[in-house]
Amino acid sequence: MDLTQTVESLRYLGYAVVESVLDAAFIERTRGAMYAVQQRIIEEVGRDRLTRAGELGVLRLMCKFDPFFLRFLEIPELLEVVDATVSDTAIMHLQNGFILPSFGAGETPKVFQNAYHQDFPRVLNGYIASVNVMFAIDAFTPENGATLIVPGTHQRPTRPAPDYLLANAVPVRCPAGSMLIFDSTLYHAAGHNLSGRDRLAINHQFTRSYIKQQIDYVRALGDTAVQSQPPRTQQLLGWYTRVVTSLDEYYRPEAERLYRRGQG
Repeated sequence: MDLTQTVESLRYLGYAVVESVLDAAFIERTRGAMYAVQQRIIEEVGRDRLTRAGELGVLRLMCKFDPFFLRFLEIPELLEVVDATVSDTAIMHLQNGFILPSFGAGETPKVFQNAYHQDFPRVLNGYIASVNVMFAIDAFTPENGATLIVPGTHQRPTRPAPDYLLANAVPVRCPAGSMLIFDSTLYHAAGHNLSGRDRLAINHQFTRSYIKQQIDYVRALGDTAVQSQPPRTQQLLGWYTRVVTSLDEYYRPEAERLYRRGQG
């Protein structure tokens, strides 16, 4: 990965693609784990509640059901991008899997995923507060619903007109194992999968350390599970940005505090 070119592409286009990040064995391990976790989520939450949520194959909190997914937080290319954009004190706002099902022409349900949106709808005068890193577990093609992005619509204080978004959206084409990075203020949408088979991907969103996570990963996973991870993974999960809940926690020696000084 040419980090300089990647960051420049993020700055001017709002996105970049880095190919050949995941090898074939890692991709196949991920694929099997995603389907297994999907079944676990269905068993825990129930199909009815998942259907009412209006989502298409979204897998949340995958690392609770299989810690394998925490290995994504150790990928060097991912860490380089996070450090160069959001900072080395960033935390993971979310890690969501996508098993995008295929539908016949004109049959794809209208949900939030396939409407043009920003994952971080706050433009802060060019300040990068959030970045997305999505891994293509299957190749992204127009036929299987590749993510649609509208280049140059990031860091804009007003929403582009609907006609502009439709006319200027492009599908991100990339091989399996690629990493799609985009400024979280970029307008994008899931494409329509007409391929006859699922399309798999995993999306990560990383934010500045003071922004609340979509899920409190430390509480969701538990102290023991988080402490078993490398220090950098602990940081990304939010281990060093916890909020105290008692005076005992507040008045601990600095080395034992639930947070670190100098969070960016």
